Amino acid sequence: MLAEFSVVPLGKGESVSQYVAECIKIVEASGLPYRLCPMGTVVEGDYDAVMSVVRGCHMRVMGMASRVITTVKLDDRRDVTGMIDRKIQSVEEKLGKEVKK
Repeated sequence: MLAEFSVVPLGKGESVSQYVAECIKIVEASGLPYRLCPMGTVVEGDYDAVMSVVRGCHMRVMGMASRVITTVKLDDRRDVTGMIDRKIQSVEEKLGKEVKK
């Protein structure tokens, strides 16, 4: 499963990098493969592990703000692993070149 998620504290100003950094600590501690993106984080693993990471991030930011919006998008495909890299590679093959990273 891939999950793309973002955790946004409300009422804490325009910059959220300190909250992202706290979430990345949780993601890294999980040992799951991940990619930090400009508008969210993608993590890969089984359902329980992925949702545990998302919950951990949500709860950590809730401890720092009185209101938090967490958005999650799931791609649950059981017959494939390594989807973080495989999805990009598939597009690059069709383009015949590497994409910007």
